[in-house]
Amino acid sequence: MSALTDLTNIGKEMANKLNSVAIFSPSELIELGSKQAFFRLKTKYPQMCLVHLYALEGAIQNVPFNLLSEQTKQDLKAFSDSI
Repeated sequence: MSALTDLTNIGKEMANKLNSVAIFSPSELIELGSKQAFFRLKTKYPQMCLVHLYALEGAIQNVPFNLLSEQTKQDLKAFSDSI
């Protein structure tokens, strides 16, 4: 099994936070999706911000978060604003 830190944008601190909300592997993150993973994180860590959501989506897409498409960023921002 590969580690969460093998994913783009996921460092040790983010991996630890993901583990704390029962996300332990890249496949679990991918299956859950960035929005639901962010929701779990935001519930436990209210200081999580939009950039964290971008990082999660970038990890799933295997791209640096700043290279996400503008449409994807707009969709993620709308989701973040709604929670």
